[in-house]
Amino acid sequence: MQTLDTTLLIIGGGPGGYIAAIRAGQLGIPTILVEGQALGGTCLNIGCIPSKALIHVAEQFHQIELHSQKSTLGIKVAAPSLDIGQSVAWKDGIVDRLTTGVAALLKKNDVKVIHGWAKVIDGKLVEIDGQDLRIRCEHLLLSTGSSSVELPMLPLGGAVISSTEALSPKALPKRLTVVGGGYIGLELGIVYRKLGVEVSVVEARERILPTYDAELTQPVAESLKKLGVQLYLGHSVEGFDAATNRLKVRQPDGEELTLETDQVLVAVGRRPRTRGFNLEALDLKMNGAAIAIDERCQTSMRNVWAIGDVAGEPMLAHRAMTQGEMVAELIAGRQRAFAPAAIAAVCFTDPELVVAGKTPEMVKEEGLDCLVAQFPFAANGRAMTLESKSGFVRVVARRDNHLIVGWQAVGVGVSELSTAFAQSLEMGARLEDVAGTIHAHPTLGEAVQEAALRALGHPLHI
Repeated sequence: MQTLDTTLLIIGGGPGGYIAAIRAGQLGIPTILVEGQALGGTCLNIGCIPSKALIHVAEQFHQIELHSQKSTLGIKVAAPSLDIGQSVAWKDGIVDRLTTGVAALLKKNDVKVIHGWAKVIDGKLVEIDGQDLRIRCEHLLLSTGSSSVELPMLPLGGAVISSTEALSPKALPKRLTVVGGGYIGLELGIVYRKLGVEVSVVEARERILPTYDAELTQPVAESLKKLGVQLYLGHSVEGFDAATNRLKVRQPDGEELTLETDQVLVAVGRRPRTRGFNLEALDLKMNGAAIAIDERCQTSMRNVWAIGDVAGEPMLAHRAMTQGEMVAELIAGRQRAFAPAAIAAVCFTDPELVVAGKTPEMVKEEGLDCLVAQFPFAANGRAMTLESKSGFVRVVARRDNHLIVGWQAVGVGVSELSTAFAQSLEMGARLEDVAGTIHAHPTLGEAVQEAALRALGHPLHI
């Protein structure tokens, strides 16, 4: 069996793994990256990027369809038709270009990429299944990501699909039932609804997006109703009869309900991918289903590191990327710690939703005396020109010194405000800093300034 030696061995070529490899290469660290599937991981291949591509397709189709019926803009078009095969091909083209780019960057930085499945022997030695190859390393970085949670009463196969299949449909069903009212289920449910599919959402909790506060998610709930998405909140799934295309659901009162559907999309969350790599050989300390790490992403074993989804929440690509860069610099001898002031989370629903830092509920639970103010997009000129009047920007700041501790927003295009939110929190901005910064007009960003002004007691446009 051939044995390769390297300083850093990375298992998993997703956002965290490939960023760690690129940065390590830049720092002159001999690095080998092992990936069993495609470079880019879930995010690039079957997650973040392809879902946003289909969201764009669905929105374009939806807008043309609206113009074909009754357009307030004076646009008149014939009823649109959709070639879903071409849509998927366009989406796949974007993914291919990005994965090719990742491969080129790894090569540019002298990272050796091995395509295969890694099996951990110990903290210094890994085998590649079926290749008669072993890799000996000084540092082992685990970046294996996460996988979709499966429900025992809804085994995947046939009409029961996961987000992976939902992102590459060969044809659109007439009826789709989404099990799970979180961001993954709602993003894909909205896509299918805008493409003309009858969509229902079954959620065990009492409201959609249950990890976010009700005020923030209300505009999304109103949009779902307007789109014609049927919500079954407080309902639990019992099983699916493929022969009759019937989904059995338990209502809040205990009564059974049967939903007729052509496909069932299971989107009830993700879990750290710790199985299949023989990680148990390391006997690492765990944090629930995730690998426990410290502020430097070190595990309980010396020189074994873990980043991204396998290390638990928040399962966000940008968190994994930042951790990967940090670990590479730590191995190079630099002093770093993973202690972000905030990590913004974005839901690409309709409308979009952003949360960064502390929410009003969080500061109340922590006993912090804070100012909370919001500015509605109904009073923002740019939002009006985008035919959007719903949503708002909300700021949370300490009452004593006006230090901003949190931002939230819901509305059209607010994902692009996430950078401003995270930056202000990271730089320790106060209300006066944001209120006194000249914001370009007309932009959605003016609502950020106005929210700060309102917290100070003197908004200008409301």
